[in-house]
This record gives sequence, C-alpha cells and structure tokens, in this order.
Amino acid sequence: MKLQFLGANRQVTGSRHCVEAGGTRILVDCGMFQERPYLDRNWEPCPVPAGKIDAVILTHAHLDHCGLLPKLVREGFRGRVFTTAASADLVDLILRDSAQIQAEDAAFKQKRHRKEGREPKHPVVPLYTIEDVQRAVRHLDTVRYGEPTGITDTVSATFHDAGHILGSSIVELAVTENGKTERLVFSGDLGQWNKPIIQDPTLLESADYLVMESTYGNRDHPVNHGIESELAEVINATASAGGNVVVPTFAVERAQELMFYISRLVSERRIPAIPIFLDSPMAVDVTAVFERHRECFDEETWALISSGKSPLRFPGLKLVSTTEESRKINDLRFPAIIMATSGMCTAGRIKHHLAHNIQRPESTLLFVGFQVPGTLGRQILDGDPQVRIHGRMWKVRAKVAQIHGFSGHADRSGLLRWLGGFRTPPRRLLLTHGEEQVSLDLAARVRQSLGSEVSVPEYLEQVALA
Repeated sequence: MKLQFLGANRQVTGSRHCVEAGGTRILVDCGMFQERPYLDRNWEPCPVPAGKIDAVILTHAHLDHCGLLPKLVREGFRGRVFTTAASADLVDLILRDSAQIQAEDAAFKQKRHRKEGREPKHPVVPLYTIEDVQRAVRHLDTVRYGEPTGITDTVSATFHDAGHILGSSIVELAVTENGKTERLVFSGDLGQWNKPIIQDPTLLESADYLVMESTYGNRDHPVNHGIESELAEVINATASAGGNVVVPTFAVERAQELMFYISRLVSERRIPAIPIFLDSPMAVDVTAVFERHRECFDEETWALISSGKSPLRFPGLKLVSTTEESRKINDLRFPAIIMATSGMCTAGRIKHHLAHNIQRPESTLLFVGFQVPGTLGRQILDGDPQVRIHGRMWKVRAKVAQIHGFSGHADRSGLLRWLGGFRTPPRRLLLTHGEEQVSLDLAARVRQSLGSEVSVPEYLEQVALA
C-alpha cells in the first residue's frame, strides 16, 4: 500500500491524497488550492493521471476538498465519486457556485484590463465551467454513515460523521492485499464538540494508519465567554454608530451557524430590529439543503424544530439571490448586518460589500472564521493599513473585529481528544491540512504522548505503508 500526497501538505488547502493498494488507485478528496502562493497548482494537470484513477472519495463539500473535481473529470477521470447524500447535494451547489464566481471574476478582470488598456500575460478564463460541473456531478454516488461500501474489489470504505459541516466524514478504508486486511483512516476535517445544528465527531477504536488534519494543531481556540453576547455587542455598537456589520461568511455551515445565533438574539430582542442579509445564492440554497437533511441534526436543533422555532428562519432575515438585490443593499442609508461569501474574501459578493464599507469608520468588518495566510481576509485581520480589492487599493478605516468559537475545526485539545479515542494508537500517523510549523508542532506533541511514528509529508511525497 502506498500513499502520495498531492495537496494540503505543510499548507491548509488543496486536500488531495492518492492511495495505491490492491492494484487500484483511489483519490481521497480533490480540493482546490486557495493560498495565493499555490494558486498555480490549480491549473496544473493532476500529478496522478486522471484516467488511471479508479475512484474518488470526498470527505466533505468544502471547496478545498472537492473544488478540482470538474477539472479531474475533464482530464479523463471516468470512475465513481463516493460521498454522503448531504455532501453530494452540497458539492453540486458549491461547484456550480465556484464556476459561476470564476466566470464573473474573469469577466470583471477582462473589463478592467480593457479599461486600463493593458494586455494580460495569460488569457483570463475560468478554471472550469458550469458544463464541466454538470459532467462531474454525474459521477457522484451516495453512501450512508456507518455502512461499509465497496469501492473496488480490494477496498471498502466506511464513512463516519466528522462533525465539521453537514455531511462531513471521517473515512475508514479496509484495504486487502495478499490476503491481509489493514485499516487506513482519513480524518477529513474534524469539527468541535458541542457545536450547534450538527452532530459531534465520531470516535473510532482502531486504525493501522491515520492521515489526520492539523489546522489548529499547535493551539487551542480562545476561551469564548458567549458567542451570542459578543455578537450582540458588535451589532449594537455598530448600529449605534450608524454603520454596517459586514461578515465574510462561508456559505456552508458558518452562514447557518450565524443564523442560528442571530435568530436567538432577534427572538430575545437583544439587538435592534435592523435588516439582516444573507447575500449569497449558494448560502440560500445550502440552507435549503440543511432543511432537507435533518438526519444530520443534533438533539438541540431537533428540540428547537419540535417547539416550532426554526433556527434558520426569523424576522428581519432577507435571503438574497439576485445580483440586483445584492447591489441594492449598498444603497441603504441605515444600519444592517450583511453576511456574504466568500469566507476568506477571495472572491464573490463580499468583495463588493467590503469596497463599500472598508473606508467607513462607523462600519465593522467582523471575521468569524479561519483566514488562510495570503488571502484578503487574512490581510485585513492582520492589520494591513490598505488592501487591494478589484484592482484598486483601499485604506482600512472600518473597525475590524473577530469572534472566536465559530471555527468548524477541532483545536489542539480537540484533535488530541479524538486521537485519544483509539484503543491502541495507529502504527503510523501522517499530518496534513495545516501550516508547516503548526503541523510540525502537533507532530512533536503526539510523538511524546502516544509514541506513534508521526510525520508531516511534503507536497508530492510518496509514502510506503506496511
């Protein structure tokens, strides 16, 4: 059995791992690179020829785990793509949204280049199109949590709830070679315990080999004394100043979690009656997917539904789909809460809302999610005095705030808690999906506490197992 690491190695995004075992090749995740220094990798052919890959397994629907699937199909992949039903619905939406954003951004850049009278070095085109997405989603096959599924003649997979986003999975592969079966587990992205709406991460008892994420592997999330109270404080202060609260939002999970908390603030009248916009066609559609896949909900959410209080529908909330509706938001002359994608400010409608608010001292740019180094969101959060949006430099005069506790990732304590669930430590642990020093720090910590062989693979590194 051999593993080759094709992304999310000593970096956060681009999750993609190739398993060669039992005469087959299986790709676990097929994610897009989102850090600026690595964007060129999205345009390169898959390091493993697409036509020689027998199957793809998707741990979940975030773009950095599924975003290159249309390109893989266009390059010649003809196998099946296995994921949960909730993930399949989200993958369809996310890939369509990604293609649309790419088309819009390409058109915007082309228009700007014509206006500036300059000729770009390379053609400005989308990475893939809606037609590419339509071909890709035809390959999706859905599976249920906890039920072994045959992937090939020699490999079966069991999906377990990872507690990260709706439908997210820990994938347990049973690989049979030379009459012997060994278990290779991919953690996917692990969520926090006691998060609203979805279930907690599943604890597993055994694995021979483990590939685990390490996004927050060297630190714990700051102690949060109440997300709702912090949200109320930011909203009330900004509304009193006459500004907008602009929240870069991930369309999947983060938007719905924000709605969960804001709905309670509205219900308890702890914030003023101001418009609340969810400005993202995809986030609107994702909310419908949440309501369709209630099998993923936790007990708290079921209790709210049973009492007639939907956490995803409440007075003042406006779900914005059309471009015209989105533009009208910035014509308002009274305070509002504006949640828009993308969550790291790399593309989408959030950039237009930032352009209208970033130089307003009365407005607040509120971050509720991890910002990858090199992204526009990280630049603002790190305190850069001016940033580039749509080809123009803007001074950051708005207030910048951050609320911790929204992260969809387990922190160091959460990762160690999940690792502690194994009755015996895996023979080998390989850490991915984290900045280099973060992964190395977690490796040192785990090496001391568990005594397992732990490594942090390099990009394109091949590792022989067994």
